[in-house]
Amino acid sequence: MSVTILLAPSETKKSGGEYAFDPATLLFAALTPKRINLLHTYTNIIQQGDIQILSEMFGIKKESDIRKYIKDIIHEPTMKAIERYTGVAFDYLGYGNLKNDVQRYIDNRVILFSNLLGPIRAKDLIPEYKLKQGARIGDIKPEKFYNEHAAHLMEDYLQNEEILDLRAGFYDKFYKPTKPYTTLKFIKNGKVVSHWAKAYRGIVLREIAKAGITQINELKDLPIKDLYIREIQTKKNKTEIIYTIEK
Repeated sequence: MSVTILLAPSETKKSGGEYAFDPATLLFAALTPKRINLLHTYTNIIQQGDIQILSEMFGIKKESDIRKYIKDIIHEPTMKAIERYTGVAFDYLGYGNLKNDVQRYIDNRVILFSNLLGPIRAKDLIPEYKLKQGARIGDIKPEKFYNEHAAHLMEDYLQNEEILDLRAGFYDKFYKPTKPYTTLKFIKNGKVVSHWAKAYRGIVLREIAKAGITQINELKDLPIKDLYIREIQTKKNKTEIIYTIEK
């Protein structure tokens, strides 16, 4: 048994890439036909060019910014998902500055939950896209779509794995583990940290990868600058490691 780490995506993404996009190479080949159908729906809506609809789907108000994403992502260049996303957690992870063996750890052990593509490996090659968290694609709610078509695949995939869930709560709608899993909480000055929890998730993931942790139990003894384990709570199948931030 080893550790698989679940991570939320970011709405901000790096542009560019160099490889062709092939949905069949993403995690779960059995999901490919469903993914392609959803991608076609997404692309058709974009190509219709209704600025109001795209504004709601992208979560962008300025028309010139919206028009940047009116393109056929099927034919856009790709890069690793872990490099594509550029939000707070990814900035603090600093994937590009890590040694090759540490990057491989992340590539093979981290699963991201894309609002458009569903569960994907950190190393899966994806194009740049825009889709606001919680937005519909036509009549389709992606979180409901992937819960229906991919949650059982996740259960099978993680059957013999320990799970560290670093996602925001929204992504439980895509998949919520039914087996035992571990989450993290961060407290500073007696208050639960919300927005900056993303930064500390990135920091913890970085240190886990650098240490090459293979079992959740090892996390309890992993020294992380400015973070100290305050307590560990278990309720039903969820174990929560509560960190105090002393900085």
